[in-house]
Amino acid sequence: MPIYHTLGKIPRKRHIIFRRPDGALYAEQLVGNEGFTGPSSLLYHVYPPTTVKSARRIRDVKYEADPDRTLKHRHFRTARLARGGSPTLDRTPILFNDDVAMLYSQPDKQDEHFYRNAQGDEVVYVAEGEGTLETQFGNMPIAPGDYLVIHRGILHRYVFTKPAKLLIMESRGYVRTPSRYRNDYGQIVEGAPYSERDFKVPRELVTRDEKGDFQIIVKQYNGLNEFILDHHPCDVVGWDGMFYPWAFNINDFEPIVGRVHQPPPVHQTFQGDGFVICSFCPRPFDFHPEAIPAPYNHSNVDSDEVIFYASSEFMSRKGIEYGSITHHPDGIPHGPHPGRTEASIGAKGTDELAVMMDSFRPLRVAKAMLPIEDAGYQTSWFNASGDGFSPPTS
Repeated sequence: MPIYHTLGKIPRKRHIIFRRPDGALYAEQLVGNEGFTGPSSLLYHVYPPTTVKSARRIRDVKYEADPDRTLKHRHFRTARLARGGSPTLDRTPILFNDDVAMLYSQPDKQDEHFYRNAQGDEVVYVAEGEGTLETQFGNMPIAPGDYLVIHRGILHRYVFTKPAKLLIMESRGYVRTPSRYRNDYGQIVEGAPYSERDFKVPRELVTRDEKGDFQIIVKQYNGLNEFILDHHPCDVVGWDGMFYPWAFNINDFEPIVGRVHQPPPVHQTFQGDGFVICSFCPRPFDFHPEAIPAPYNHSNVDSDEVIFYASSEFMSRKGIEYGSITHHPDGIPHGPHPGRTEASIGAKGTDELAVMMDSFRPLRVAKAMLPIEDAGYQTSWFNASGDGFSPPTS
């Protein structure tokens, strides 16, 4: 969870007179979570953020589900999705429920508009891409491996200098660091897989004092809504608080290892309402002389397990590739593919890189995934030879 931070010019106390050079008052704006009681920040604008010239609904946003509800393990190859569109407006749904949605974007356009998700927090994993995240709180650099945490209501715009591939987790609730990583005072504890030093926060505040027509797209009521503001929205001269965008890079996650196999919760990176996000990173394997590093077969009791393979290596899987996504739903056990358990014995480490999202309520598969599905994945544990996958059946 971010700590108190401030940028730019602010008055000595909140809600007192703070004037522009021309004598007019700067406009205060409180932005936060849970009304006036959750984490919040106070921003000071050159112009009031309320001067909207027009408003209209652009389109509905509806995630269409696969009508086939057969319980089975599934595998999707995102490398087969076409590149195109906006990083905010043209996202492909993957899986979703009422708590969380997983989406994918390979944009080929730069957004001219600013974007605000008013109905959910976003955790955006940058599989590829470099650039800048422009926000009212300041600019943040974007690098491969970044998790960008953009809380509900934070206005932002992506400016990419290299082509991007983005995995987006859209959360109905507030995304935070796991509670067990924090002491009673909110500080990350010793022994956690990261510390506050690893968080990236806005450091460069660029105040844009510009009048004109500026487009803002807001996601709310399951739709995209356009507002035209009469000034540049990044006109903030200063702010302070504990609510702002921040980032954590997967390469700064320090894996917890032991003498024998450690369960997936040691890889947890973020906590949401109804789901968690975990990071599988390069690490040494278990060091007991008789250890079996490969995970044991297990059932996902009360959870669906989804893994995005951020590299082509994963110690317990065959047949996956960079960009693969597997969905192991609650109700069926799963485990290493044939040969993987035996092959892991004596191995010293793994170079795998993957993002896992476990939801505590069942997920629906989006219809958009059906053209890129590996139809033989459910029976891939039966085929003990070859690449671990049986051929698709008609």
